[in-house]
Amino acid sequence: MIWIAVLVAICGFALVPETIVDEVTGESEQVWPLKLGLDLQGGMHLAVEIFDPENTLSGQDLDDAVERTLTTIRNRIDEFGVREPTIQRSGNRIIIELAGVDDPEQAKRIATETAFMEFKIVTDGQEFMDALERIDRAIVNEVGIENLQVTTLETEPEVDLSDILGGADSAAAEDPADEAETEDPAADSLATEEGDAETVDAAEAVDEVTARPLSALLGQGRILGEYLVPQEDQPTAAAWLELEGVRDALPRGVTLHWGVEQVGAGAGSYVPLYVLEAEPLITGDMLQDAGPANRDPTFNQPIVPFETTRRGSRVFERGTARNIGENMAIVLDDRVQSYAVIRSVLSRRAQIELTPGASFQEAQELALVLRAGALPMPIEVVEERNVSASLGEDSIRQGRTAFIIGIVGVIIVMMIYYRAAGILAVGALLTYVIFMLGGLAGLDATLTLPGIAGLILSIGMAVDANVLIFERVREELAAGKTPRTAVDAGFGNALSAIVDANLTTLITGIILFQFGTGAVRGFAVTLCIGILASFFSAIYVTRTLFIMYLNRRGSRESVSI
Repeated sequence: MIWIAVLVAICGFALVPETIVDEVTGESEQVWPLKLGLDLQGGMHLAVEIFDPENTLSGQDLDDAVERTLTTIRNRIDEFGVREPTIQRSGNRIIIELAGVDDPEQAKRIATETAFMEFKIVTDGQEFMDALERIDRAIVNEVGIENLQVTTLETEPEVDLSDILGGADSAAAEDPADEAETEDPAADSLATEEGDAETVDAAEAVDEVTARPLSALLGQGRILGEYLVPQEDQPTAAAWLELEGVRDALPRGVTLHWGVEQVGAGAGSYVPLYVLEAEPLITGDMLQDAGPANRDPTFNQPIVPFETTRRGSRVFERGTARNIGENMAIVLDDRVQSYAVIRSVLSRRAQIELTPGASFQEAQELALVLRAGALPMPIEVVEERNVSASLGEDSIRQGRTAFIIGIVGVIIVMMIYYRAAGILAVGALLTYVIFMLGGLAGLDATLTLPGIAGLILSIGMAVDANVLIFERVREELAAGKTPRTAVDAGFGNALSAIVDANLTTLITGIILFQFGTGAVRGFAVTLCIGILASFFSAIYVTRTLFIMYLNRRGSRESVSI
């Protein structure tokens, strides 16, 4: 019984709603931990393919192009800010499911645009630092000093210095000698002046932080021209940098780009902000090929070779000759993917040596990013479906109604036909529902409309196991056995049939999940979790409840079944 209670508590905890706070607006939202699929929440379903009317790609080239396109789309959708997107490959197609999008056309445009890559020089950041005071003033003018003050004060501990001084005076008054000292007017005047000075200093410190909002968030990065912004403050800083007044305050000839990686420093996590030259060295259309990643034979460092076009080699050679010793950033879709030091003049064939400590996996990912910009391939939408939020709400309402009707119908039939034993089965069925929903939430599974069908189907299977057990118990009681012996024999004799039925269905669900897509996989996930939950509730929970029921009765009293 203890283990059952522990499992129920764990599954119940997995169903507790999570509070998510918007970093920019400060508004909080209660999020149900059970994710809803596209057909329930509403949104967009896209299936895209590489547009190759002349069939120039085949075999390994086509497979590589699909992988590059998949990487690019994932990066863009992550930037778009859709919560829990589904982006997966199905053969040579890429399936994109975006639940809850407000602007389907914008999402479609972002997903289908050709990748744009640039190689840019990382500046020393001095011009940006010189303009930082002007940028701070622009933020204050655009946002309003009162709004910035509210934000600052909410994060600072509120300390009333007059209360502290008053408390000290009260404590001192208890001692006669101290009381005599505090009656000195000069001492009182000195204490008051010190208190006023401290209050003014605290106010000036708050005003300083408020008047320089962006400067207060920036920390020096690993290289010149890189600044670290706390992860929790990055959305706010990004919103500030998009303001028109802030854009006008930026120095000419430089652009700001966020990095895709997160940098850990101490106990915090930071997002890098790079100050880059506005004019790129080369763009993605000048790259011809990249990779595969390998290791330097001398120092065993991961390296990524790449090759430019003939025109790109001349441009690249002139650009790198002017910037030897500088850092060069690789920018894909306005986000810095990586950077490397230019150690010599680079021409048509070059290689990027990753920083010490970088893994070979990082080198492979960088090669994939370079190829995504090296050979921009257009993609076409071959399937598009938009599910409105109202249709999703109708599906949820109908599915909930079907679920409630199924549960209530099963409860009524079991209680009428099996009496007290039916009530025990109902108790086990309630734990099954908790196990089922908690399992879906804990495994981060997505509940779809076919998944609701699998949920209702597994309810019937849970009751089916109880029916087999109760009928065997009736047979044993009819043979003249005592209630406790009949219950033990009933559970033992019905176990093999229950295991066979659940195992075959579980294998079918695994096959559906492995080879199915979309709605079929949603049905398979719910069915498999439901089978495991129903098996546990029918065998262990019902048996435990039966034993507790028999312990409260005499050994010879009849069983209501």
